[in-house]
Amino acid sequence: MATTAFEDTVRLLDYPMFVVTANGGGERSGCLVGFAGQVSIDPGRFLACLSDKNHTYRVACSTDRLAVHLLGRNQLPLARLFGEQTGDEIDKFAQCSWRPGPDGVPVLEDALAWFSGPILQRVPFGDHVGFLIEPDSGSRRDTDGRALLTLSDVEDLDPGHGA
Repeated sequence: MATTAFEDTVRLLDYPMFVVTANGGGERSGCLVGFAGQVSIDPGRFLACLSDKNHTYRVACSTDRLAVHLLGRNQLPLARLFGEQTGDEIDKFAQCSWRPGPDGVPVLEDALAWFSGPILQRVPFGDHVGFLIEPDSGSRRDTDGRALLTLSDVEDLDPGHGA
């Protein structure tokens, strides 16, 4: 009964979606992430949770830095690339514009905003692992009033990996 109430309540939420990228162990990777958010003001800290089943998680375990990107609602094709494909099978970065950022972490050129920082801690949370990041670099474009990509925009995606 409590699980059903929790699931029904969570369905009311429309979280922003992020693309998290990593460069480690000789590989680049990135995935669409919905479990993420700011967890401290001073110092600024951000928690990005990655499924322990996907390629990006494995690459993130072999690096000290991640980048987090915000997309606009009009960037659904980019969200599909990072949400429906798996780095186990394709090079997602061959299909989008990106550049090396701090410590070589991939930065998506078309993102509305991004930040990057060292990973301070990794914490398991069930089927996801939280990566605590202390942002130290980034950039934001003028959004021109564009709405951010949210969970409701991507709920019909077919994930590259199961939860």
